Amino acid sequence: MPTIEYFYSAHSAYAYLGGQKLAQICADYGCTLLHRPIYLSPVIEAAGSQPFAARTKAHADYFFGREIERWAEYRGVDMIDYRPTHHDNPLTLSNGLIIAAAEAGAPVDLLSYAILKAHWVKDADIADAATLAGLVTDLGLDADSLLTAALSAPIQALHEQYTQEAMTHSVFGSPTYVLDGDMFYGQDRLELIEHALSKRSA
Repeated sequence: MPTIEYFYSAHSAYAYLGGQKLAQICADYGCTLLHRPIYLSPVIEAAGSQPFAARTKAHADYFFGREIERWAEYRGVDMIDYRPTHHDNPLTLSNGLIIAAAEAGAPVDLLSYAILKAHWVKDADIADAATLAGLVTDLGLDADSLLTAALSAPIQALHEQYTQEAMTHSVFGSPTYVLDGDMFYGQDRLELIEHALSKRSA
């Protein structure tokens, strides 16, 4: 069974854009999807990329403006047409919640996508416990236990571990997918992952 390690942050626009396509690929090819939420800024800086705050306005307007618009249209997903209001809030709770759900055997694929969608469609503050509790409850899960676990020492240790693993893999952006050791950066590489899996099946 193919395994995809999925390195991303809970506020990543491109992880949201590729979320449905990733789910489709995993369903079609029976992939095991391992969620690896990370602290994004230290990972990209470790790989030698400029911090987001240091990038030019032209770069931001293109990669986090026009390209997002194009991919949203291509993928057929809704998005707000501006940078989310709470985009710079800490990822500790939201990333931790995804990890806690995975460790508990909860439907982490659905929860992860719900968090990404809330941020990029509803302009939700995904650092807010009440906001996240609503998303968890909507999936029929126990919000109190998962949110408590999200900030626990074992879950945050995994959070740090996944961040270090991303650095080891030389990940330089979100989302990055590692298919049985082979790295694909960006949701625009999902079709290449699909191609690689189809060749295996053939």
